[in-house]
Amino acid sequence: MAQLDIPTEHRTLTDPAAIGAYLGSISIGFAQWPARPGVPETASSEAILAAYAPEIRTLSAEGGYVTADVIDIHPTTPNLDAMLAKFDREHWHDEDEVRFTIAGRGIFYINPQNNRPIVAVTVTPGDLLVVPKGTLHWFSLGPERRIRTIRLFQDPTGWTPHYTDAAATATAPLPA
Repeated sequence: MAQLDIPTEHRTLTDPAAIGAYLGSISIGFAQWPARPGVPETASSEAILAAYAPEIRTLSAEGGYVTADVIDIHPTTPNLDAMLAKFDREHWHDEDEVRFTIAGRGIFYINPQNNRPIVAVTVTPGDLLVVPKGTLHWFSLGPERRIRTIRLFQDPTGWTPHYTDAAATATAPLPA
């Protein structure tokens, strides 16, 4: 179940409708896709993509996404710390960052840049997050260091992070 933390306001939202409304107000997409009975989180990437094919097709048509894959990050992933270091600093991308969580959890920090506070969105299985291109954000794993997600791309080469080197990453409070 997703959680939205607004640390500077000492607020936490856990109701999916409230999370979606707040994120929508800062131009971040959020939805929950129904679980697929009979498709375990350990299923092959192909099985997961097939199970969610209707949702992927709809989202692809709406956002112009041309490819999808599954990424599986766990504590024994080779070079995990180096991989995570690419995303734990404030950055933006030339295209949307689209993630549907299948297993584990991750925390997306969003810096809206419109006089709104930085928020932390904890995503868990069933949560879809769409961070539009150009949005300042960073990402970290939960303490279990595990997440498996479907990723959608408009152009995989556009997903390179552009770092801001802002102090926001280091000073943003963590969710409770």
